[in-house]
Amino acid sequence: MRTFRQLAAGSALRIPLLLWSIAVIFPIIWMLLSALKSNAEIFVSPWGLPNVFNFDNFTKAWSDYHIGQSFLNTAVVTGVGTALNLALAIPTAYALERVRFRGSRLLHNVYLSAMMIPMVLGWIPLFFMLMKLHMLNNLLGLAVVYAVTKVPFSIFILTSFIGSIPRELEESATMDGLSPYGVLFRIITPLAMTGIVTVTIMNAIQFWNEYFMALIFLQSQEKYTLGVAMDFLNKKAQYENAWGILFAGLSVAMIPVLVLYAFFQRHIVRGMIEGAVKG
Repeated sequence: MRTFRQLAAGSALRIPLLLWSIAVIFPIIWMLLSALKSNAEIFVSPWGLPNVFNFDNFTKAWSDYHIGQSFLNTAVVTGVGTALNLALAIPTAYALERVRFRGSRLLHNVYLSAMMIPMVLGWIPLFFMLMKLHMLNNLLGLAVVYAVTKVPFSIFILTSFIGSIPRELEESATMDGLSPYGVLFRIITPLAMTGIVTVTIMNAIQFWNEYFMALIFLQSQEKYTLGVAMDFLNKKAQYENAWGILFAGLSVAMIPVLVLYAFFQRHIVRGMIEGAVKG
């Protein structure tokens, strides 16, 4: 039998977590239900259930307000940025962790210290750099910026996993005739897959939700990502009484991230814990 003190201690921990969960989940549920209501229902019964589940708001948001195009733009930027980030971070992390050369430790510290620099300090230089390269208002340019800015974080995670892999495996593979690139992609990469999955999911979620750089570097509506499109739709909703459409657009923007995080939550937590322990 659990004592009263044990029950009280357990409740003291669970009750705040339960209240916090309700505070986080309730606005999401309310947004999803509001997306299924007409504008009249939203004003008459903002906290009630919809009389009829109406998906017209999603259809109008997707086509009439160009959320479908913004969804595709965001998917392209997120996919390209995540893939490019891995292409840059995996070889760099391997070189910094395994290849010893003069200044390697200093270079490693420079990468890690770059994580401490606020991105807002780089927005103006990046704007003029992209303008000179004719990559303003360009989804590829935005994806490159996303990928490069997250390289220090990816290296920080991946070096911990690569450092935990026994060097004997690399030596054996080298004796069997594998080149350094073969060792990296056929030995190191599969063994560090937990870290790679963690980096991939965390970066993808951040790229999907990013707003400020997309607002600065994208200048035409057909190139907007979901973050900028939602801000644009929010301003239009105030004058066009399109609140149901706004909630539908927010749902479209949020659901993929929620599903992705819920599906890979265990991998992310395990990757962060293992990376901290191994590092």
